[in-house]
Amino acid sequence: MEQYKREFIQFLEGAGVLKFGDFTAKSGRKIPYFINAGDIKTGDQIAKLGEFYAKSYLEKVGKKRCVLFGPAYKGISIAVSASVALSKEGLDVPFFFDRKEVKDHGEGGMFVGYTPKAGEEVVITEDVITAGTAIRESMGKLSALEGVSVAAVFVMVDRKEKGQTEKSAMAEITDTFGFPVYSVVDVYDIIEYLEEDEKNAENVARIKAYLEINGAKA
Repeated sequence: MEQYKREFIQFLEGAGVLKFGDFTAKSGRKIPYFINAGDIKTGDQIAKLGEFYAKSYLEKVGKKRCVLFGPAYKGISIAVSASVALSKEGLDVPFFFDRKEVKDHGEGGMFVGYTPKAGEEVVITEDVITAGTAIRESMGKLSALEGVSVAAVFVMVDRKEKGQTEKSAMAEITDTFGFPVYSVVDVYDIIEYLEEDEKNAENVARIKAYLEINGAKA
């Protein structure tokens, strides 16, 4: 396993973002582990997370100036921290996020922050994709921005689960919308990391059993 992947998984564990137990995903699936960016609670933690996203951005997108979009709520802090980290690498990118409900007073509107202009590209920053539901919701909102396209989606973990078909949710998103979805690590990296310590045997077994049923076939 690459060292940065190990460091990232250790970071997720240390920050309480990676949990094991019984959870229900937004898709409705009962899952044995949970990735929750909402458990990032300190300045150091969110700064570190932003650095990992910035590293992925620079590896996949390069120095191209895209606009970061952080879907409410968890994506907001990710977009902000990633933009700060990118600025430290010499790339100053704007960011914006959506409201859960459209504001009908003050400045109004659905979005807060930078307003992408026709011809600009957006990069969506999410915490995780399970069935692709949240990304489809974001695309519905972003479609209101005329002439703006999405270049990519960045997430913390690829769960390697099937979406609405036997394909992975990430592959379905690419097939549907035409842009790539990148992750820092995937669930098999997490399994490899956990298998290094026998005390994790039960969690490993539960994750593997879950993937037998819900894992993507392609």
